[in-house]
Amino acid sequence: MEHTYQYAWVIPLLPLPVIMSMGFGLFLIPTATKNLRRIWAFPSVLLLSIAMVFSFHLSIQQINGSSIYQYLWSWTVNNDFSLEFGYLIDPLTSIMLILITTVGILVLIYSDDYMSHDEGYLRFFVYISFFNTSMLGLVTSSNLIQIYFFWELVGMCSYLLIGFWFTRPIAASACQKAFVTNRVGDFGLLLGILGFFWITGSLEFRDLFKIANNWIPNNEINSLLTILCAFLLFLGAVAKSAQFPLHVWLPDAMEGPTPISALIHAATMVAAGIFLIARLLPLFISLPLIMSFISLIGTLTLFLGATLALAQRDIKRSLAYSTMSQLGYMMLALGIGSYQAALFHLITHAYSKALLFLGSGSVIHSMEPLVGYSPDKSQNMVLMGGLRKYIPITRTCFLWGTLSLCGIPPLACFWSKDEILSNSWLYSPFFGIIASFTAGLTAFYMFRIYLLTFDGYLRVHFQNYSSTKEDSLYSISLWGKRISKGVNRDFVLSTAKSGVSFFSQNLSKIHVNTGNSIGSFSTSLGIKNTFVYPHEPGNTMLFPLLILLLCTLFIGSIGIHFDNEIGELTILSKWLTPSINFFQESSNSSINSYEFITNAISSVSLAIFGLFIAYMFYGSAYSFFQNLDLINSFVKGGPKKYFFHQLKKKIYSWSYNRGYIDIFYTRTFTLGIRGLTELTQFFDKGVIDGITNGVGLASFCIGEEIKYVGGGRISSYLFFFLCYVSVFLFFFLS
Repeated sequence: MEHTYQYAWVIPLLPLPVIMSMGFGLFLIPTATKNLRRIWAFPSVLLLSIAMVFSFHLSIQQINGSSIYQYLWSWTVNNDFSLEFGYLIDPLTSIMLILITTVGILVLIYSDDYMSHDEGYLRFFVYISFFNTSMLGLVTSSNLIQIYFFWELVGMCSYLLIGFWFTRPIAASACQKAFVTNRVGDFGLLLGILGFFWITGSLEFRDLFKIANNWIPNNEINSLLTILCAFLLFLGAVAKSAQFPLHVWLPDAMEGPTPISALIHAATMVAAGIFLIARLLPLFISLPLIMSFISLIGTLTLFLGATLALAQRDIKRSLAYSTMSQLGYMMLALGIGSYQAALFHLITHAYSKALLFLGSGSVIHSMEPLVGYSPDKSQNMVLMGGLRKYIPITRTCFLWGTLSLCGIPPLACFWSKDEILSNSWLYSPFFGIIASFTAGLTAFYMFRIYLLTFDGYLRVHFQNYSSTKEDSLYSISLWGKRISKGVNRDFVLSTAKSGVSFFSQNLSKIHVNTGNSIGSFSTSLGIKNTFVYPHEPGNTMLFPLLILLLCTLFIGSIGIHFDNEIGELTILSKWLTPSINFFQESSNSSINSYEFITNAISSVSLAIFGLFIAYMFYGSAYSFFQNLDLINSFVKGGPKKYFFHQLKKKIYSWSYNRGYIDIFYTRTFTLGIRGLTELTQFFDKGVIDGITNGVGLASFCIGEEIKYVGGGRISSYLFFFLCYVSVFLFFFLS
């Protein structure tokens, strides 16, 4: 065992050889490297797979009861100051290592096909491999300064990947927004690290935990200073994990490629803030004020994220707000001291949300031939619908991921979310009410996403290709791929309700060419036309979806409760015991079967109610309920009907406009700072430069006047001299 732990430092460094090889290849032999670009995916997946096997081996040892292992070596030594680098292997580290490597491998496999047509294919794999290295280094860090070093590398990779298609102004703006927002949190994190270094003289975790164990109980330290430094540390987690009020960057980060949304903004990078709080929880738990603040921010975030996801039209932005809400659940659990529930939900959510994001990538991939390679159209759920007929495998995977996130048993997220809801009710009825209500909202907006995407009929025009007419222009995708020549935009097949009946009636006339997305049919005019229809992606993209589906179905088993004579026993609790023996959880450690079933019935009932409401408004039965006019019959009378209409309008406006938070930030910070700079510019030019320019102008004017006085005559000089002396004597004597 000791021999295995000694080589754990290899795990973060395994992806580096591929990064260096691709970088040197692009620099020295760019043509050959680009021609062989698809080969580079194999070593990337292989090396990360080795890291995954190593991580599983370390995790098995942790489950079997191995002690925490830490290895340090000095980097800088100066008098009493010593800066050490190293790595820490404990249950929390092993959880994150498995999560990062497994999701990372699946995303790499998926990206090989998804990004195959992109001109920046190699650049993408360099960025994503470097991100994996940075994230693995972050979770194995043994002190705060090392965490901060990898923290910034992760942020840099996120900036590069969000702005991967930097030629698009909206993507360039999104990566800048993410960078600036995270700078606020990262600056707070740096100040918190420096503050605790000033207090303890060390950056090691064991010295920080002495504050919680010895100094605070014995009043040996200024509690106000400790609370301030702890708040600054928490500020870094707020920005990285998209907590209110620094959450505004996450929806815009969806401008990056979809595999990046799955890897960074669903499973790994946004979990870095949760990891930091979990790592420092022994310190935070000794500060009740900070713990209450963490739970409050988590509660606000989970509720805000759910409400903002209600009316979004972009499928990836809707999932982004869902991610924000679920991260709020994790932060709430940490704030109330429910360490195991938070990490359990981190695991289950990561696999379920990665499945949903990769599934959305398959949906976007199938829609692009219809609407063009514009994210505004290919990601717009208003233009989708009825895709279950064309992409059944993706639909099945997306459905199970949706049900898991809604909290339907026995899927993964049910077990973790139910535990968080139970602990929230035990801690505070206020938190329990909001968390439970948000669980119902989660079921509503997630099933809304599924129904708008896969149910009903296709609400977009088929983009037609004519064999008799050619357009003189090529249609070029975002990635530089020429789609097709000969686009006839004058002929489209409408798929409104009337168009659907026409399409279904003439289905026998359609001859589909297998292996591609082109079909053909004959019109009444006898002109043969072709159209593009949605289609499943290749096997390389479907394989990660199926693996993530298995994880979504069965990963919850590690947290299933078993009753025995001692009390509650789970694989997860056994896994995490060595890491949390320094504090007591707020949850009841001996929940019996009756309490568990009671809590489960309550949470599942909320989820089913949310599913039913979503189906009523967006499902196939929408027209049925509309025809019955149930709502109008329920709210009889003009005032009630008007009030209901206005309330629905206000809720939709609040959600669609992101709670007006972005508008508030734009007017307050962007326009405010711009106004302040204009005022400063006016003061600089009008006052500072005005004084300087005024002195120069006055000197110039005086010089111009005096030059006419000097004529070269001594008599004139004597005359003026006597005049000056006379004036001086007059004023002096008077």
